[in-house]
Amino acid sequence: MQKKVKKIKLPGTDIEVSPLGLGVWQFAGGHGFNKYIWSKEIPEETRNDIVKAALDGGINWFDTAEAYGGGRSERNLASALKANEVKDEEVYIADKWMPMMRFAGNLKKTIQKRLEALDGYTIDLHQIHQPYSLSTTRAQMNAMADLVEEGKIRSVGVSNFSKKKMIKAYDALKDRGLSLVSNQVHYSLLTRTIEKNGVLDTAKELGIRIISWSPLEQGTLTGKYHKDPSLLKNLTFIRRRIMPNIKKKTKKSMALMEAIEEIAKAHEVTPSQVALNWLINFHGDTVLAIPGASKVHHVESNVGAMYFELSKDEMDRIDELSRPLNKMK
Repeated sequence: MQKKVKKIKLPGTDIEVSPLGLGVWQFAGGHGFNKYIWSKEIPEETRNDIVKAALDGGINWFDTAEAYGGGRSERNLASALKANEVKDEEVYIADKWMPMMRFAGNLKKTIQKRLEALDGYTIDLHQIHQPYSLSTTRAQMNAMADLVEEGKIRSVGVSNFSKKKMIKAYDALKDRGLSLVSNQVHYSLLTRTIEKNGVLDTAKELGIRIISWSPLEQGTLTGKYHKDPSLLKNLTFIRRRIMPNIKKKTKKSMALMEAIEEIAKAHEVTPSQVALNWLINFHGDTVLAIPGASKVHHVESNVGAMYFELSKDEMDRIDELSRPLNKMK
């Protein structure tokens, strides 16, 4: 029997999602730019089992993107959902359009490719993947609004947008009678920039959801690299030293991880579950998160973050130990 988790409503819609979704960038495998991040292809059977574990654990939405292997992630997600006999109405899909070196009109020209890649599954949330386009933010939002009106997508979000650009997107959609649902950004205990640059406060003020990508910092907040630094050698150079510089963040977060380990033991959960639980609860219902999973036990662990409650003292302790780390470059 599937567990029950609280649902968070996406603003201006009737869509209610679990606090955690599953990010499936890794479903693109080692194709295109992804080969520098995910060097190995995840076998089809494993992908199917990962999706099943997510659904069994109470997750009801998945985040993918056109840029993840040029549609490969989308196709593999759809295939895994079909393998698990999941109907379109039983799941929500968040997709993303890559705007770099493109005009807003490209959204309409390529939407059919996105829908074909998803093989019958609806795009419940369509996001502008980056804040870099040959068109204005308003033009992009108008194109998105047209897609909503045409029934091609259900709602609109952005990703990696600054406070200023997020407000522009919000205003443009409001003029079309729509809500800006979300801003997908890098946010974790080790990356709290949005608390300083106005993105988080503005999202709270306007009712926009924050979707955290890389909430476990590519596995850093599981504590595995703190316990065994030799595991860093198994990562690609880009994952180890550039995004998000796992080696440096591991070294500087020892005290935080020790506290997380202690709190995890008290609740009989894992450190990664504590890190995710803090993220999706510290700011009320504002923050959602999309940890990825390349193995079944990863997602089985992640979903557990939705089933226990940290005390205020525990959340404050984690907060205080985390803040100094965000001076890291």
